[in-house]
Amino acid sequence: MNFAGTPAWVQVRPSGRCTMQPAVDSVRGYPARRGSTVGTPTESNPDRPDIRIVDIEKPSVARAYDWYLGGSCNTAVDRAFAERAAQLIPAQTMALDNRNFLRRVVTYLIDHGVRQFMDIGSGIPTVGNVHEVAAALADDVRVVYVDNDPVAVAQSRLLIGDDPKTTVINADIRDPAAILDHSDVRALLDFDQPIGLLMIAVWHFVTDQDRPSELVATYHDALSAGSYVGLSHLSEEHATPDLRERIRECVGTYTTSASPLVPRDHAVLAGWLPGLDLIAPGIVPVNGWHPDLPGPDGPENRLIIGGLARKNVRRSARERP
Repeated sequence: MNFAGTPAWVQVRPSGRCTMQPAVDSVRGYPARRGSTVGTPTESNPDRPDIRIVDIEKPSVARAYDWYLGGSCNTAVDRAFAERAAQLIPAQTMALDNRNFLRRVVTYLIDHGVRQFMDIGSGIPTVGNVHEVAAALADDVRVVYVDNDPVAVAQSRLLIGDDPKTTVINADIRDPAAILDHSDVRALLDFDQPIGLLMIAVWHFVTDQDRPSELVATYHDALSAGSYVGLSHLSEEHATPDLRERIRECVGTYTTSASPLVPRDHAVLAGWLPGLDLIAPGIVPVNGWHPDLPGPDGPENRLIIGGLARKNVRRSARERP
């Protein structure tokens, strides 16, 4: 797939083969089963706790996003769901804008000395992954990927192979302790040194009932001074009346998936980052955040907002003796 007007870096190309087919029975050792859930913490096989159940009949937002970016690790159910959403909102444009934003954030962080990254809600590795972008700019980079979709985790592990500087864990963003205290995370990342924490296009799948502001605070409290938090999010605030109505229809479409969809505005996101210094220009439509070149700025390019914040030099309670 190729999208007109897209910078060369994000001309969409699958980064590896996926065994998923419309009538697939299993994915790389993850057995399919009707009635289980991929987009929320999944059921485990009691005889094999390392194996997570994959429901191929329920659409997954990670696999739908993979389809938007031209990946091959998705089922007919995922594609039908993604196409329904794309009839309402410019989902492929949004996905590409978001992936470009991720690339620019990682580039900024590398330029400012960050060499450790944790990408929560990383999805399926289709193009422009954090470790690919970072490794092209620096040699001494370590990356942790986190996702709660077992297919995303399996495909990420296949892509990464035995790279000792990159690891992938299966965990849910709503369970910070499971991520921050995970042995693989602690083995790879030094929390006494700056970390680039990336939560890109993930919080709009978390409802207010899950207290996202408290969850975000738990994550950035665990970081040392000099760390950064980058996030992006679906927003209606810059939408035309027609697009705003279609976003609300799309929210209804997502009730058939394993994840909800919750638009929020920049003031809400900024409120999640108290005590952190927002990097100019703040939380804005992602195409306007440190663009390489002037990019498209139509109404369809203003539906994903994002920003980057730096933890200031004052030490948090967790860092004090």
